[in-house]
Formats: sequence, structure tokens, C-alpha cells
Amino acid sequence: MTFGVHLDCPPETFLENVIRGERLTAEKALQLFSVDLSILGKAAAAVCRKFHPDPVATFVIDRNISCTNVCVAECDFCAFHCAPDHPKAYVLKEDEILSKVRELVDSGGTQVLIQGGLNPDLPFDYYLNMVKRIHQEFPQVHIHSFSAVEIDFLSRKAKKSIEEILNELKNAGLNSLPGGGAEILVDRVRQKISPRKISADGWIQCMRTVHRLGLKSTATMVFGHIETLEERIQHLNRIRELQDKTHGFRAFIPWSLSPCGTPRMSEIPPAGGIDYLKMVAISRLFLDNIPNIQAGWLTEGVKLAQVALAFGANDMGGILFEDKVLEPTGIQVKTKVQDMVRFIREAGLVPAQRDTNYQILKTF
Repeated sequence: MTFGVHLDCPPETFLENVIRGERLTAEKALQLFSVDLSILGKAAAAVCRKFHPDPVATFVIDRNISCTNVCVAECDFCAFHCAPDHPKAYVLKEDEILSKVRELVDSGGTQVLIQGGLNPDLPFDYYLNMVKRIHQEFPQVHIHSFSAVEIDFLSRKAKKSIEEILNELKNAGLNSLPGGGAEILVDRVRQKISPRKISADGWIQCMRTVHRLGLKSTATMVFGHIETLEERIQHLNRIRELQDKTHGFRAFIPWSLSPCGTPRMSEIPPAGGIDYLKMVAISRLFLDNIPNIQAGWLTEGVKLAQVALAFGANDMGGILFEDKVLEPTGIQVKTKVQDMVRFIREAGLVPAQRDTNYQILKTF
């Protein structure tokens, strides 16, 4: 897909049309990267208010559990993975995972996100039994787990179709899938930074199957590395096209690459705050069929995430107990409910705790 540069009206004019409900084309979306940040932010905030009229920003109390750090994908941007024979390689036992879920429940949490590396030594039953036990012992917890990359890997390892893998996990208690592993849904990029992962088409097809089976998911984007602005829009376009057909994405979460701690990409300068805010705003304007845009406090920092709430984002994501994937990059994962409530209030909005389905459980 290539985009032209001819516009039949200035950006300010077509942004007014987008606010009124006209669908933003890929060609026009690409031009928005050159629009004044304040103009872009006002338009995205106006569209956000159409989805969410009340001045509320939400968050969820959750826990990310990395069941193993052994991974054969060896993505350029990942500081988390270990080779199977590495001295720091680990695999959590079932009881260790259940203990972590119990801590989550005792603290009022409602969602668990289990993720891990692509470990060639773990059978599918390891994951299936894990989900069964969590669901049996903590039926109130929403199991929002396993990326399309992991599902594809399990499918190939177990010699079962993606549909069979998903059905078995769903019957065991899996409720929904996170959008991880999308990175940039353009194979030119994927072949350079994550050549051993699922292809762009493979990610889309997996999510199509997820939605067809009645499971919801989120979608993500990791930007600010080797991709072009045009490829960012191609990524958004693929997400929007699938959402038109399945209506299965609850939220979109863009975040910038954190090069610290990833030696093979450490020379890439991080995306700046303006780039991040423009990406959030353009995501809100372009993804007219996805109700929620998440601000990335964990990767971008709290202050920038607070500003993102005025640029089209309506959600702050999770109160994470831990995130073993990001910790090796130097990112600190320490936030409490009272902190998130304060952050949202400082941004001029009403804080509200939600569940994974974006239903508000408590307003502060």
C-alpha cells in the first residue's frame, strides 16, 4: 500500500469533517504527522468525547505474570528473553502462578495477563492446565492472556490449528487476548526486527479467529524504531479493516520502543513526547470503530500519559504488580491505586476503576 500526498482541502478542514463523523482516509492520516500538535490534540479530544461524553479516565487492577523467559524468537527490541540453557532462564510452576493470582485477588484485582517467551520445551498442556486451575480457584478473575504470537507458536508445536488451540483455552477459562506481538503489521519491518515471529498476515488471521470464536482482544503498536510514518498508518489501517469485520477489539494501545537495555537497538533514539502524543491523537482519529485508546504510563512515563488523556486517550491501563518483560529495560513497575487516582485527577478527569470489559466498577 502506498499513499499519495494530494489533499483536496487543508488538514484543519478535513479534521472538522472527521469530528463530524467522516472516516479519515489513510492518505489524510499520513498528513496529520505534519499538523500542529495543538490542532491535532483538540480534534482527537473532540472525537474521544463522542465515545466517552463524561470526563472520566479509567484504569484496571491487574497483574502481568511472565510464566517463562525462555524464548527462541530473539527479537531485536527485547531485553527479556533467554536461551533455554541460560543461567537466568526460568519456568514458573503452577503453584507459583496461582500464588501470584491470589495476591492479585487479595488486593482487589480483577485481571491477570499471562505471557512468556516462545519456550520450545513447554507442552501445550502446561498452558491449558494453568488456565484451568486459575479459572477453577479464582473464577472471578478475568484471564486476559497469551498473544497471537504465543497462540501461533503453540499451534505449530502441538500440531493443532489455531482454532483448536483457542477453543481448548477458551473452554478451560480463557476470557480474552492481549494485543501483544503486533509491533508494526508490515512484513518489511517484522523481517528485520522479529523475523522468527508470526507474520503480519498471521497476526491478523489469528485475531480474526479469536473474534470469530467469541473472544475479545486488544490491539497494540510498538513504534519509534525502523518503521516509516507510512508504515504506521498501514498498521492502523489493518487494525481498522479487521475491526470493521469482527468488532472484536476493545482497545488500542500504542507505545514507543524502549531501547534502553536492548543492545541491538540501543543506538536508536527514543521517540519524543511530541511524536508519542501525535501517534495517540492520530490513532484516536483514525480508529473510528475502536472505543478505547490507552495512554502508556508504563512506557512513556506518568507525566506524558497524563497529557495523552487530553490527546484522545481515555484509559490509563493497569495497576501492575509486576512486568518482567519491561523490567530488564530499566522501567520501574511500581504504582498503587491511590497513585493512579491522583494522576488522573491531576489531569482534570474523574478516576474510575474498570474491569477488562471496560465496565466501571468504582468511581473515585
